[in-house]
Amino acid sequence: MEWCQVVRTNPERRNALIDAAIEVLAREGARGLTFRAVDKEAAVPAGTSSNYFPNRDELLIQAGNRFYERLLPAAEAGPPVMEGPRTRETYVALMAAVVERITDFRTGYLALLELRLEATRRPELQAILTKRVRTDLDFNLRSHDDSGLPGDADSVHLLYLALNWLILERLTLPDLFTEEQAAELIRMAVERAIPLDS
Repeated sequence: MEWCQVVRTNPERRNALIDAAIEVLAREGARGLTFRAVDKEAAVPAGTSSNYFPNRDELLIQAGNRFYERLLPAAEAGPPVMEGPRTRETYVALMAAVVERITDFRTGYLALLELRLEATRRPELQAILTKRVRTDLDFNLRSHDDSGLPGDADSVHLLYLALNWLILERLTLPDLFTEEQAAELIRMAVERAIPLDS
């Protein structure tokens, strides 16, 4: 009789295991991500995660995808700020809401940083993350075009880069900028990326 791995398909259990992997990545880094650590974090019997994922690489990939899935519902709902006029001030409020939403999912963002570092050593993971981030950027560009907000594609790219670094500072060096300084940096980033006459 030929042996084969039984792959489980319970989607709730699978997502719980991936969420546990995100927590492990954020706390212990990529080297600490093992099936045993994920099982312990998820409070499931030993060997459970290996029934859902054929190898560690697949678990890394699914953790990256899950980060975006967990952010997406809030993005689809759209922030209440978009009910007002389409001005630079609206853009500032929107970017502040985005920064807050991402920093509120602290472990997810830190896990994503771990995945980015791991991707420098794993070409397949790098290709998948590149595709996923490109999809996210394309979504942001389409949303911007549909929103009627001022600015152009260059504005979106500049704000993406600037605010991602601000989020990194807020999560890894939280005492570097106060809340007030962070809010002012967001305002300045929007004002520099979007000319007044756009």
